[in-house]
Amino acid sequence: MEKKPFVNLEQLKEIVETYPTPFHLYDEKGIRENAEKVRQAFAWNPGFKEYFAVKATPTPAILKILKEYGFGTDCSSATELMMSDAVGFSGHDIMFSSNDTPLEEFKLADDLGAIINLDDFTHIACVEQVLGHIPETISCRFNPGGVFTISNGIMDNPGDAKYGMTEDQIFEAFRILKEKGAKRFGIHSFLVSNTVTNDYYPMLAAKLFDLAVRLQKETGAEVAFINLSGGVGVPYRPDQEPNDIMAIGEGVRREYEKILIPAGMGNVAIYAEMGRFMLAPYGCLVTKAIHEKHTYKEYIGVDACAVNLMRPAMYGAYHHITVMGKEDWPCDHKYDVVGSLCENNDKFAIDRMLPEIQKGDLLVIHDTGAHGFSMGYNYNGKLRSAELLLKTDGSVEMIRRAETPRDYFATLDVCEEMKKYL
Repeated sequence: MEKKPFVNLEQLKEIVETYPTPFHLYDEKGIRENAEKVRQAFAWNPGFKEYFAVKATPTPAILKILKEYGFGTDCSSATELMMSDAVGFSGHDIMFSSNDTPLEEFKLADDLGAIINLDDFTHIACVEQVLGHIPETISCRFNPGGVFTISNGIMDNPGDAKYGMTEDQIFEAFRILKEKGAKRFGIHSFLVSNTVTNDYYPMLAAKLFDLAVRLQKETGAEVAFINLSGGVGVPYRPDQEPNDIMAIGEGVRREYEKILIPAGMGNVAIYAEMGRFMLAPYGCLVTKAIHEKHTYKEYIGVDACAVNLMRPAMYGAYHHITVMGKEDWPCDHKYDVVGSLCENNDKFAIDRMLPEIQKGDLLVIHDTGAHGFSMGYNYNGKLRSAELLLKTDGSVEMIRRAETPRDYFATLDVCEEMKKYL
């Protein structure tokens, strides 16, 4: 698959006249088209809802776009709950899926009417302690343990993950929750991250549908929804084939009709929490080449660094890079593309074959729309960059300003000598 930026050089030149690099840029047109595809892929299920994972892109302007398509939010912290509330999400349009949860966050979720998704069996007592009751609608997170395989290939090892309940625990949890007043139950599971295969969701769905049938039969609890969570990924590398969300939706439908409908459970709603799939391809990090270095390797230094995009430094993750205006040039130069942090892993690319890069060239780092800005931090006193939205009419809107030294020092009791910088 050829990687093409959703913005061209002329547009970027115009943008950087107003907004200095680096910045994250999002494609409203692409976001809307993808949201509509997801909605169509699961239209066969009347109760379907996509709960966008706020952790992926915690930006109100983005959440407002997704809200227009009937999506909800998946929150994992108090501040994500607050943001969802402020943007206009309420009640069961909010899913609260957290782990190692401070008790006051359960209280906030309940105050907002959110669906609480329990990560652990012991959280039943925690919720009852802080709320004084068990909500009538509640969900439990399931971890089957072992390894998860697709086509004889190991995709991940849920048994090593800190999330979810064992099968015995979830059965006992349903019984206890039912006794304490819960009436509508959900099952949630997240087994694999960033799969580029149309088989993952249908295979996960089959496991959860089978579990749901047994849970409802053996505990008498009404399974109202099954949350397939995230894990549907994107092709970060050009040689990867993208997921086909229509095929994925159809695969889930087949399992639904094979397992749930014969069991008399044809009214179960399907939920999803796709953050990466919803946003990653529709955001990019725009940065400028500002230095070159010729030592044991050839280095290009850019004005972005790992605080703008942590994934390459943290995971060794691949993000494709386009040198704008040189898309048709031969990739005959081998570079490490690096940032300015005092850490040797601050590299966006290692031994990457690219066109010749000169100082002043604009580089687009692809697929940063999810887990890009959101994973930013302030190491070395670096300031997080702006977020911009390329709107459907071609105009650009700043949806989050860049940080300033005033923001960095805001939590300090600043001494008199520092005030001259603010």
